[in-house]
Amino acid sequence: MPRVGFGYDVHAFSDGDYIVLCGVKIPHTRGFVAHSDGDVALHAVADALYGANAGGDIGKHFPPSDDRYSNMDSTIYLQHACDRILTQHAYIGNIDITIVAEAPKIAPHCIAMRQNIAAAVHIPTEAVSVKATTSESMGFVGRKQGIAVYAVTTIFSKIHPQENATQ
Repeated sequence: MPRVGFGYDVHAFSDGDYIVLCGVKIPHTRGFVAHSDGDVALHAVADALYGANAGGDIGKHFPPSDDRYSNMDSTIYLQHACDRILTQHAYIGNIDITIVAEAPKIAPHCIAMRQNIAAAVHIPTEAVSVKATTSESMGFVGRKQGIAVYAVTTIFSKIHPQENATQ
């Protein structure tokens, strides 16, 4: 039984000299404002995975008000979302990510990004898509104030939901 999840996240820029996207540290003239490491792409993917299994969102599992999660590696969010899927007798079919940014250039990092995500959630790299676009100089992304990311995931349940309801 297929289920689809959608995730979206944004982070504003602040002082810094790099950003992290899909677990890849990318040199940049700015950093992210964030409670965790600010990996806006992994946040969107984790939310998509949580959505596909009706698991809420990152904030439910890792509240930003809890200092235990300060500066946390966002791969932990992603792995937590994946673990929830596996414990519900399901598996990830694919992950599709669109990064909306005026800068830095994303294309040189896409292969490493795909590999990082695939390794973190134990799926083939071929099941992970990372692509980028700009916002044509419109909105906060166009003004180079931050980055937005959209993610869609498909998961497949090994047990029909009606079977789960009787267990």
